Amino acid sequence: MKRYIDLIQQTYEFPTREFGVDKNHNLLFNNVPMIDIVKKYGTPLKITYLPKINEHIEHARLLFKNAMKKYNYKGSYTYCYCTKSSHFKFVLEQTLKSNAHIETSSSFDMPIVRRMYEKGKLDKDTYIICNGHKRPDYLRSITEFINEDFNIIPILDNLREIDYYLENATHDEIEVGIRIATDEEPNFAFYTSRLGIRYNDVEKLYLEKIKPNSRFKLKMLHFFINSGIRDDAYYWSELTRFMFKYCEMKKICPELDSIDIGGGLPIQKSVVFDYDYQKMVDEIIENIQWICNKNGVDVPNIFTEFGSYTVGESGATIYKVIDKKQQNDRELWYMVDGSFITQIPDSWGIGQKYIMLPINNWDQPYAKVNLGGLTCDSDDYYNTEAHSEDLYLPIGYDNHNEEEQYIGFFHTGAYQEALAGFGGIQHCLIPAPKHVLIDMNEDGELMTSLFAKEQTSDSMLKLLGYYQEANEFEPLTEEEHSKSSVINEAEAI
Repeated sequence: MKRYIDLIQQTYEFPTREFGVDKNHNLLFNNVPMIDIVKKYGTPLKITYLPKINEHIEHARLLFKNAMKKYNYKGSYTYCYCTKSSHFKFVLEQTLKSNAHIETSSSFDMPIVRRMYEKGKLDKDTYIICNGHKRPDYLRSITEFINEDFNIIPILDNLREIDYYLENATHDEIEVGIRIATDEEPNFAFYTSRLGIRYNDVEKLYLEKIKPNSRFKLKMLHFFINSGIRDDAYYWSELTRFMFKYCEMKKICPELDSIDIGGGLPIQKSVVFDYDYQKMVDEIIENIQWICNKNGVDVPNIFTEFGSYTVGESGATIYKVIDKKQQNDRELWYMVDGSFITQIPDSWGIGQKYIMLPINNWDQPYAKVNLGGLTCDSDDYYNTEAHSEDLYLPIGYDNHNEEEQYIGFFHTGAYQEALAGFGGIQHCLIPAPKHVLIDMNEDGELMTSLFAKEQTSDSMLKLLGYYQEANEFEPLTEEEHSKSSVINEAEAI
């Protein structure tokens, strides 16, 4: 009999630093026995292993420290957390414990930052890098932080944004950055990113609106490409182009001393993973320094804003197999007690693959399977892995008796709750699962806490209006009707 563990060990180098199996043939995730968590809390279940967040922050700092030492790089390195990857309080608190700084993307981030300050989790020395297109509420919040002497740097995303700060910011010294619009990948639908300011306008923006006002300083140029930090011609071409622009601007703007190279450091999506983090960071530092030396300017301080890298590998999503269906001679379905569309939406929306491993029954024989979710949508399935077109699981479960089978999707900690609309309406009204936090105390003992219970039908009915009285419709006033007519006529023109 060939067991599931035999398949894994002949396919991967297993166990790994992160995954292993105990003497009872159950999965360990960061040495946490997953079966114990499942038995205590049930499924479906979201898990966040908090120490992983700190581990990744320290790892990135070490990567840049090593590279800067290797090349005698004179600039500094600052680690920022990209809040949009996960806005949960426990994530922000964990990153701030590691003295990370913050990158925001909308006005709704600002009350979170304010709350963290009021609770003493961050202070006014913490960098707050403000990205994104700024609507009025966002502009007002940024300006309030500037005037209250926070260490905040608005990153200009369009040519008009600076006007608001010029008119409303009253602080004596105001630092700003400029996001530069990069070219997209050759296979993308558009040639140039909609985000940021095109290269040809950067110098003009500085000379006409920033330099003439002595209170304003151009502190930083910002760079980001959607594909992330990859060792390919596209990444190096865009980074090189950006650095030559930095050198050009540095010669006319002496106070410019920093670059933000964005996020995009990858996380592990398969047990087979050979990304050389140190080699990649070494080459980034080497290239930046070489271009600066070639142009006769000082190297910049470097900021990053890693989001998925910070929180992604801390997350897991656990399901129970609730039915086994042989639909034809070739297709065996394991039905789970959750939904991939609603609970791991990237697996459906962009075909993202995650590390999928059984929680128990590693000593059982295995079979090729398809995983089916609870919604009535034909796209609610998962049937391939990042390294393979096939998906295999133990066959310890059947409809008659056998031991229950649990499965886990790992490194699901970034974006999934936000994309799914945590606490909101889910497809087919599938509830959001329980969410459990796992931490470690000073003695190295595991601690668990239930952060959120499974979503209830009452919460969804309330959102859908079923607990409201009958809707009261009111006719448009004559003035409102007149305005709408003018709008319609304008649209027609």
